[in-house]
Amino acid sequence: MPELAPTELAAQLGAGLLSFPVTHFRPDLEFDEPAYRAHLGWLAGHDVAGLFAAGGTGEFFSLSAAEVDRVVRAAVDEVAGAVPVLAPAGRGTVEAVGQARAAEAAGASGVLLFPPYLTEASEEGIVAHVKAVCAATGLGVVFYNRANARIGVSALAELADSCPNLVGFKDGVGDIELMTRVYARMGERFTYIGGLPTAETFALPYLQLGVTTYSSAIFNFVPRFALDFYADVRAGDRDAVYRKLNGFVLPYLDIRDRRKGYAVSIIKAGLTAVGRGGGPVRPPLTDLTAAELTALTALVERIATPAARA
Repeated sequence: MPELAPTELAAQLGAGLLSFPVTHFRPDLEFDEPAYRAHLGWLAGHDVAGLFAAGGTGEFFSLSAAEVDRVVRAAVDEVAGAVPVLAPAGRGTVEAVGQARAAEAAGASGVLLFPPYLTEASEEGIVAHVKAVCAATGLGVVFYNRANARIGVSALAELADSCPNLVGFKDGVGDIELMTRVYARMGERFTYIGGLPTAETFALPYLQLGVTTYSSAIFNFVPRFALDFYADVRAGDRDAVYRKLNGFVLPYLDIRDRRKGYAVSIIKAGLTAVGRGGGPVRPPLTDLTAAELTALTALVERIATPAARA
């Protein structure tokens, strides 16, 4: 894929569903690059607008800087231009700046900027953090508004004026009033991405707030179902959306919500459930129990037809 200007990347991301692949580990918890590449090859064969390597679903928080770079390079090489690859940047500002530069050197199409690690910060501090990362790269940057990196409309407007390559606003908070105010003030300046866990749950109401796309974790193991769900959302087909919510997504959430961290663990379990081998999660996450995996497998087999998994 030719290098995308930040504005081109923004338009591409907002036009379709977004893929957030897991990062595969071997039983000894080392990166399993062959399994990861095979998974990316499968996902890239579907019609998605962007692939976010080593993101939240990809256990960015459990990867070393060297591993992040290796995962991103493997993704860029494997998809070979079939879809834009976005790399993560996060933790402290110095490290995030280095990761943004490494992403550009690796051939990534953009950067997803995660919250800083651990410490709480003022809005002014978060603005300075975002400005430093945007200044370090020519790639388009998506800001992930969540946890200890939450900002308001005025701060976002300042960033919009100061950082022309800040092109995306990913919401991981779920504050409807904030999203209404952001879109009312900023309009089409940003591509807005739904980033709450199992974002399908919020996709239909969020569409009314200008959020045209979202990070689909279930795309990892039922890609056809995920794409059909997204198509129903964009078409405003409420009946179809709620049939799929009741038939698959909400029962799936019942399993996901049994333990903290399962928003990631259940995705790897889903790959195991469809016979593609998700592998384990790294601590501090924990894998689903055998009984929970059995319940998930039964749900996938009952709800997701072979065509929905293809």
